[in-house]
Amino acid sequence: MSRPSSTRSFNDAVTISSPVPVPDVAALKALQRRRKCVLRLGALILLMVVAGSQSLAGRESQLHNMIEAVGLCAIGLCIFGRGWCSLYIGGRKTAELVTSGPYSSCRNPLYVFSMIGAFGAGAQTGSVMIGVMFAVVCWLVFRGVVLREEAVLSERFGRAFKVYRNTVPRFRPTWFRWHAPETLQCKPALYLTTTRDALWFLVAVPVFEGIKVMQDQEWLIPLIQLP
Repeated sequence: MSRPSSTRSFNDAVTISSPVPVPDVAALKALQRRRKCVLRLGALILLMVVAGSQSLAGRESQLHNMIEAVGLCAIGLCIFGRGWCSLYIGGRKTAELVTSGPYSSCRNPLYVFSMIGAFGAGAQTGSVMIGVMFAVVCWLVFRGVVLREEAVLSERFGRAFKVYRNTVPRFRPTWFRWHAPETLQCKPALYLTTTRDALWFLVAVPVFEGIKVMQDQEWLIPLIQLP
């Protein structure tokens, strides 16, 4: 006799459907909206920091250009990675416990790629420290959201989520745990939306170049220099 789905091992599971609705989903969506507002506020504060600071590496130096290039690669990885993750999550984040593909190596790969993109955006200033600051602020915002999401998933999926949580790290990828189905049921609209949202990280390129020009023209006076 086959085992019931509720007792399947984690490695055998691709998705586990929720048998009952959970009222906290509405609260979770409200939290996501607040998260976006906090991110916007954080981005504004970081923009002020960028306007009042300058990279120790000269604007025309090879080091400055290399930091910017690394940042662009990070943004590209973010755009690709978020789109890739959306192929697996498929809009089922609160309806099913997705544990395959990138979600078999890390519980929150979408957020991990966003943090990489935030670092890449900050690195367009030519400062590694500002890139790290961007990533840390992004992590702080996402951490609160993740804790709330985990509470909802724990209530909805019970033991299955507990096994998943105890096996797969929250943010740190563990590639040796990778497993994925042979076929995927994807939602193109979600893929395009997720990828489009990640493209916003590219806005940092012209914005920060504009700030550098204003600093060169002494329209903005940098108060501190950062590595």
